Amino acid sequence: MAIPLLRAAMLSHSQSHPLIHSLSAIDETAKRRKRVVFSSSAFSSSELNPLIRSEVSFCVGTCLIPHPKKVKTGGEDAFFVSNYNGGVIAVADGVSGWAEEDVDPSLFPRELLANASNFVGDEEVNYDPQILIRKAHAATSSTGSATVIVAMLEKNGTLKIANVGDCGLKLIRNGRVVFSTSPQEHYFDCPFQLSSERVGQTYLDAAVCNVELMEGDIIVMGSDGLFDNVFDHEIVPTIVRYKDVAEAAKSLANLASCHALDSNFDSPYSLEARSRGFEPPLWKKILGMKLTGGKLDDITVIVGQVVSS
Repeated sequence: MAIPLLRAAMLSHSQSHPLIHSLSAIDETAKRRKRVVFSSSAFSSSELNPLIRSEVSFCVGTCLIPHPKKVKTGGEDAFFVSNYNGGVIAVADGVSGWAEEDVDPSLFPRELLANASNFVGDEEVNYDPQILIRKAHAATSSTGSATVIVAMLEKNGTLKIANVGDCGLKLIRNGRVVFSTSPQEHYFDCPFQLSSERVGQTYLDAAVCNVELMEGDIIVMGSDGLFDNVFDHEIVPTIVRYKDVAEAAKSLANLASCHALDSNFDSPYSLEARSRGFEPPLWKKILGMKLTGGKLDDITVIVGQVVSS
């Protein structure tokens, strides 16, 4: 994201596999296949136990497309997926404004999520995403800042979510979005962010919620590079078109990238900018044109489908 001190990304890639220990897009060479296993739950009936919760898993696909000008460095987004317990997914977006201070904006989000992946099974964390953010942040020594979202799935189907900033998560059920996280911001284009400096937010500022999942649900998690460029009514048909979650993630990321490059596309970002009173360049105003266009950014997409274990 391009904001007063902005975001992080990685290499463009997509992947999917049932039960592989997760890992992150934290290393520069990460062009690998992954698939996460989360658990969610569904009720199953039987004559003896009519309300037994059966365990389910998440089959996960990922794709990351760096900002066009940051392809060589992999961008400033980072993510990781893990099959620990029910499953863990996370995305962090480095604040690119740090580049103006001669600081690599990708270092903070990558170290933050590397630390988070190490603390997933920590006893003190107790499978709580807010505490995981606290410990990961405290252990991060790199200079910089980032937005971050973490979702941890219990085997009983409860998805625990903690979010600082404007990375997001959506739940698709029966062909429609039934739940979305809400972005946190100081003002337009300046989201809440964890930072190496005291002026930033902490785990206490995270928006925290729990969501119950069931077999057939689809989770879409991403950085703002996704949600600033793609509407909900585009996400659903793009996702349901594919049986392979890796292909779904790749298609959704490509759609976001296409919109980001289109100066005439009336994107979620441009709609929000106009609603906040932002105006188009003078030449557009003279021609009677409105403020339009996608937002160039790193784009990270994680798609997970809940399947019976």
